[in-house]
Amino acid sequence: MERQLYKKIVRMDFGVLSPKEIKKMAVAKVVTPELYDKEGYPVDGGLMDIRLGVIDPGLRCKTCGEKLKECVGHFGHIELARPIIHIKYVRVLMDFLRSTCRECSRILLEDKTIEKYRNLLEHLEKTNGLEVKRKKVRELINSIKNIKKCPHCKAKQLTVKLEKPSTFIEGDKRVTPIEIRTRFEKIPDGDVEILGLNPKYARPDWLILTVLLIPPVTMRPSITLETGERSEDDLTHKLGDVVRINQRLFENINAGAPEIIVEDLWDLLQYHVTTYFDNTVTQIPPARHRSGQLLKTLTERLKSKEGRFRYNLAGKRVNFAARTVISPDPEIGLNEVGIPLSVAMDITVPERVTEWNMKWLKEFINKGPTNYPGSNYVLRPDGKKKKITDETREQLIEELQPGYVVERHLMDGDTVVFNRQPSLHKMSIMCHKVRIIPGRSFRLNPNVCFPYNADFDGDEMNLHVPQTEEAIAEADVLMQVQTQIITPKNGLNVIGVIEDSISGCYLLTKEMTLTKENAIELLISIGIDSGFEKFKSTVSGKEVFGVLLPDDFNFVGETKGKQPLVIKKGKIVEGYIDVNAVGEEKGALIREIYKKYGPTKTLEVIDKIAKLGVNVLLKRGFSSGLSDTDLDEELKKKIQQQIDEAKAEVDELIKRYNKGELDALPSRSVEETLEIMILQNLNKIRNKVGDLIATSVKEKNNHTIIMARSGARGNILNLAMMAAVVGQQALRGKRIKSGYDKRTLTLFKKDDKSPKSRGFIDVGFKKGLDPVQFFFGAMTGRDSLMDTALRTPKSGYLYRRLANALQDLKVEYDGTVRDATKTIIQFSYGDDNIDVSKSDGGTIDVKRIVKVVAGEE
Repeated sequence: MERQLYKKIVRMDFGVLSPKEIKKMAVAKVVTPELYDKEGYPVDGGLMDIRLGVIDPGLRCKTCGEKLKECVGHFGHIELARPIIHIKYVRVLMDFLRSTCRECSRILLEDKTIEKYRNLLEHLEKTNGLEVKRKKVRELINSIKNIKKCPHCKAKQLTVKLEKPSTFIEGDKRVTPIEIRTRFEKIPDGDVEILGLNPKYARPDWLILTVLLIPPVTMRPSITLETGERSEDDLTHKLGDVVRINQRLFENINAGAPEIIVEDLWDLLQYHVTTYFDNTVTQIPPARHRSGQLLKTLTERLKSKEGRFRYNLAGKRVNFAARTVISPDPEIGLNEVGIPLSVAMDITVPERVTEWNMKWLKEFINKGPTNYPGSNYVLRPDGKKKKITDETREQLIEELQPGYVVERHLMDGDTVVFNRQPSLHKMSIMCHKVRIIPGRSFRLNPNVCFPYNADFDGDEMNLHVPQTEEAIAEADVLMQVQTQIITPKNGLNVIGVIEDSISGCYLLTKEMTLTKENAIELLISIGIDSGFEKFKSTVSGKEVFGVLLPDDFNFVGETKGKQPLVIKKGKIVEGYIDVNAVGEEKGALIREIYKKYGPTKTLEVIDKIAKLGVNVLLKRGFSSGLSDTDLDEELKKKIQQQIDEAKAEVDELIKRYNKGELDALPSRSVEETLEIMILQNLNKIRNKVGDLIATSVKEKNNHTIIMARSGARGNILNLAMMAAVVGQQALRGKRIKSGYDKRTLTLFKKDDKSPKSRGFIDVGFKKGLDPVQFFFGAMTGRDSLMDTALRTPKSGYLYRRLANALQDLKVEYDGTVRDATKTIIQFSYGDDNIDVSKSDGGTIDVKRIVKVVAGEE
């Protein structure tokens, strides 16, 4: 009977290769920078030596005897003429130089203290883990570097400084890598351990390179250009430089050349080895091709977006996907996506042949790849894929049998998955139904943009076509747009109607009256052909909107203007429709429909409401113009009075400050108090002006105010800024302060604290800004733009880390939340077992649950 052995990894130690290990693992010593001989055969002892692996068909590796596909490649080595500092360990070398004696190489601590620290570090590693141990080592190194006399040999210690990137200065003399290596070789293993390295796997003297490892040829393959010339990999280029300069340095040392020449060549070798490891070190010029293009060396291959991890390992590229620009189309359904014919003919859906669909699928094969709807390939049961061409068409139709798979073109009604990056929540990728349309871009209903955070200023989106019945079923059940109307973030609706649709419904239900014919025509234009049988000769907008609602629907809500909205049996009894009823995240009406009638009915209602609003504006007319910002003389005087009063208050505050009569706020200086009080005064102006405009300007025919009041777009403050006063410009929450020598701009006096000199704009955009006001506006605009640009990648990276940390959490069948090791994270999901997406704005409607249980609803 077989016994199965299980082992658990307790820890991993990462180390540095010693010179002995490098020589042991290397199969060839590289001594020449030449790559190929006259016949194009790799030179022995060169960087493309056949002992390092093969990349050409026909050749066999001299080390393992295998051909191109089987040989993984083997390492080589270069013996350096002089020791070189490893650029990636400069900080570690610095720590050891500062912490050990320049004469006896012992750690700069007394024996008793060394023993105490050794015991402490062992204890920390066993109990608190490596992170706490690391912090303790860092504290120890920081405390040792100030010791001026060795406690062992009493030698005086000099200050060690680093001249970047890799030159060490002790006192006023440069310490060469040879001296550093000689010192570090004498450090006892016990001292090395206290300073944070495990001497079994990494000693400080190994960080000074005497032998350089050469990666296998398979890691840096060359390509043959159309001209027949070989183009070498960037690593090979860089290693060629290292070998060439190393050879020259050997020759000059052996020939007894002057020390200055040897040192120059040594520095050049250090440069080439540094740029081989990292070509982005800031203090030295990067290595380039003759064309001027930067060489991509080891560090660049691993890190950043295009590096080995994020690009090749974490980054996934898939087939049966398309990507292009998105355009708006309010006429297609919210759960549809418009796909260009060119994409539909290129991306295919596999259809398994059965006795029932064989005739249907033969028609696709007959049409082939060039006629729509046709098919591109036929997959046989043995796994062979045959492309459909004029020559193979007849044969494929003849041999088609159950079990074959026909890859047909995308057609109307097919299930696809649509995604916009960055994918930040589950609604960033949803399932849509295909609608084939002319043109070159994907079409998306504008009302479904919010969950994707999409707009139409050049955004691109990805389309994925599921390739198995299971994948299609999963997308249909779990990912369809209608199942994502409520967000699990807070239980609000992430899909609702937007902009023009809200304005249209607001105008319709608040003030419009139509003739019976116009009302019926309006409803027919959005696809409704019943429900208007009881219309009288004149029909109110409320009645027209009521046709979209179910007959048994009751609702009590509140408008944006804090007025009640009451719907009884599908009819609006009181109030009107605005953003609070049907908007995204605010649409209480939509959430109520979703609760009572489910996702499919809700999507249908949203679609109809959106189309109704747009069609109302199409028939009535709706345009915002400059005249919307016209104010009458009476109102202008009131606004100017408010501005003058605020300026007078600010002047008074400044006078009190200058006289020393201003009392400081708690934990603030008098100057900070002054700034806070001025900012509060000036910030109030815009709000006061907004209130004045809101109460004085008539809504009728002022479409900017209609948009603001309905919640379709913008607010009254936007109108106030255009018409009357832009207001105080704030830079990071304060008035603009920094600039030229105690003033914001050269034209102001020093220490000028007046509103204008610190970014207060007392006119509206319509009147026009003077150069100073324009400059201050541009300053704060730039600041917010930069803030947004810098915040986006930061939040994206934080989310990525959070998602990776939580990816294995799962709600188990016993109701607990556990990780992959079955450790309990929460005893009940969210501590209350509530699925937020099934809740009412994050709360549970207890009264409704009682009604459902009692069978009343």
